[in-house]
Amino acid sequence: MTEDNLVENSNETMEDAMNSVQEVNVGDIVKGEVLAIEDKQVIVGIEGAGVEGVVPAKELSTSQVEDINDLVKVHDILDLVVITSIGKDKENGSYLLSKRRLDAKKVWEEIETDFQAGKIIEAPITNVVKGGLVVDVGVRGFVPASMVEDHFVDDFSEYKGKTMRFKIIEIEPSENRLILSHKAVVEAEKEEHKKEILADLHDGDVVDGKIARLTDFGAFVDLGGIDGLVHVSEIAHHHVDKPSDVLNVGDEVKVKILSITPDEERISLSIKETLSGPWTDIEEKAPVGAVLDGIVKRLTSFGGFVEVFPGVEGLVHISQISHKHIATPHEVLHEGDEIKVKVLDVNEEEHRIALSIKALEAKPEMQEEPKEVQEYELPEENTGFTMGDILGDQLKAQETEDE
Repeated sequence: MTEDNLVENSNETMEDAMNSVQEVNVGDIVKGEVLAIEDKQVIVGIEGAGVEGVVPAKELSTSQVEDINDLVKVHDILDLVVITSIGKDKENGSYLLSKRRLDAKKVWEEIETDFQAGKIIEAPITNVVKGGLVVDVGVRGFVPASMVEDHFVDDFSEYKGKTMRFKIIEIEPSENRLILSHKAVVEAEKEEHKKEILADLHDGDVVDGKIARLTDFGAFVDLGGIDGLVHVSEIAHHHVDKPSDVLNVGDEVKVKILSITPDEERISLSIKETLSGPWTDIEEKAPVGAVLDGIVKRLTSFGGFVEVFPGVEGLVHISQISHKHIATPHEVLHEGDEIKVKVLDVNEEEHRIALSIKALEAKPEMQEEPKEVQEYELPEENTGFTMGDILGDQLKAQETEDE
């Protein structure tokens, strides 16, 4: 081979080598081999370009790391993006490179995909700031205070360092804006739990619950994730003015399910349906001849109804109020009076008790009663609730005729 041919071949080889060196431009994604690790930066050789570049420590990772040796080692191959050129000589000049920005771009793409799919993501809380929480999902995410929980939180300091699940609410990569919500996750989980609970509940079931809150019209009972309402009329067999008179928030109670409306998530409950009725074993609690304390609840033309146990009222017929003749019960009794009564008759099945006041009083030796009253008065042992009502109607009819 002649000398001219050797020179020509050498020139071609150099030209080929020069042509094979890729040009590096800002924005290019390149591979760089770690050549050296310094205190605050990493020196890399850009593959295929024959030049070196610098990766500042802050551009190595989306996460804050104290020692860059924990991130890279010499001879590691890194995917990098060219930020800018910091040298004038293109052949030997240096470039400022970033791994963090390339990683962040990939993260944003993944987050965008998760957002479109409605996927729930999990990430650690790195900081608590005014107005909310800072979350690390490969990029900085923010959780406004109103989106942390489904209830009010006074102090968020205990959240720092926790890993939680979030729903992506808003995403704008060009502005590095990522808004997340843990509250949305909690609410969705509760709704799903409610559906599961509703599917397991049926009319007539007796279940355990806890008083969640009280209102004037009833009590809301937590059934383990869904609330049902016990109307004030279903709290007890006796009359209850206000639920707070007999119940407290936090009380554990048994309730019977009266009805369920799944679409409206409405559950009607009863406490009193789980309790023994006031008339249960009444013949043992109030046997014939027993003397009981009672309260006059209401007065009629034929007598007075006296409550002797909560939810149990008996009738004192007008003829059993006094040994003296009275035209109406109002002459002797008043609603709210506390009195003693004697049981004349009791019928658990029909929920009736016949009572007497005069049976506890001494009968005057000389007693003159109007003929019309004597004509309709029955012996004490025969005076019952039903007969009392009948007798009252007869007296009323007689009084009308006399007028």
